[in-house]
Amino acid sequence: MWISRRRLAEDLARWRANDWVTAEGESHVRHDLLERGAGPGLPVVLGILGVVLLGFAAMSFVAANWQDMPRLLRLAMIFSGLFGAYAAAAGLFARGLDGFAHAAILLGIAVFGAGIMLIAQMYHIEGHPPDAVLLWAMGGLAAGILLRSNPALAAATVLFGVWSCWELLGGSVFGIYGREGLRAVHWALLPAAAAVAVGFALNRWWPGVHLVGALLTGWLILQGYLFHGDLGHVVVALTGAAVVLGALYVSRASKGGQGQEALMVDWASAILGYGLIAAFSGLWAMQFFLRQETGALVLLAALTLALLVVVIHQGLMLGHRGAVWLGYVGFSAEIFALYVKTVGSLAGSSLFFLVAGVIVIALAAMAWWLHQAESRHAAETLS
Repeated sequence: MWISRRRLAEDLARWRANDWVTAEGESHVRHDLLERGAGPGLPVVLGILGVVLLGFAAMSFVAANWQDMPRLLRLAMIFSGLFGAYAAAAGLFARGLDGFAHAAILLGIAVFGAGIMLIAQMYHIEGHPPDAVLLWAMGGLAAGILLRSNPALAAATVLFGVWSCWELLGGSVFGIYGREGLRAVHWALLPAAAAVAVGFALNRWWPGVHLVGALLTGWLILQGYLFHGDLGHVVVALTGAAVVLGALYVSRASKGGQGQEALMVDWASAILGYGLIAAFSGLWAMQFFLRQETGALVLLAALTLALLVVVIHQGLMLGHRGAVWLGYVGFSAEIFALYVKTVGSLAGSSLFFLVAGVIVIALAAMAWWLHQAESRHAAETLS
């Protein structure tokens, strides 16, 4: 963050020297930059890491001596640690030490999770193990929303991801009955992710929304491997492609807008990246994890390259740099993987690269034609 601020300050001085902004405007901008929070500094980061280490140390010490302690002492230690952590957080918030207060909240979440496990062990409570992680995640979600703690919401997001993966591996009453058809989809993660996303949105912490987007993208990709055959990967690829098209539509419709429209462009840019990852993952699995005939492989490769080239072109046109770099990485990975897969047959390799080259050149010609058409339209509009 400090790099972007430094560059903005340098650009601001240059704009002032060129009389592009007034002295009063420059002063207001610099004042606004100083008032904004600079994000967590090194002391806060070290404090959070220290709290994590203390949490593990406490859990390890208690686990090592747990059987030798009276039951009442065990309960007292759990609840005193829980309330002590949140009391410390309240005191730190009151003193304006928000970063350290969030670290104390994380400690409270860690103690809450340890308490769930230890109380279940103490009273020999048997049940479905992922349910304990779900309860832990819900506690983190409640703490994050009530105390407006972004680190707590991030921890809840990770815990919900662990819970969902554990459900998929072990099965549960939440709808996992096997590896056949839609019954393998763990739908319960969707409302949990939505609740965490709402918490991040209320706090206006957009990196957290990206964390939820990454969680949902991973969840979608994982579903493709829970189906028999290639149906799951087809669904994943089509869903990702639909998200890409929707994000591009929103970006083009809101391009050049201000306020709410500019915010929609930012959201569309992030969603475009997640959609591309999902679509590429589905197509990749169909090409390299399933046995395909040569014709089907060439078709899937052509679709994959076409998708990547379209995203790269539109990303350049719309200023979505993240999507552009994802497109470049995907294109390189696709070409390399196809070469490795077809290297045993020189004729097959040459045929593939011939077809791929023709497709890319055709897409380049189409992109140039679209660019020229947009340039002419822009010139006519200005004139």
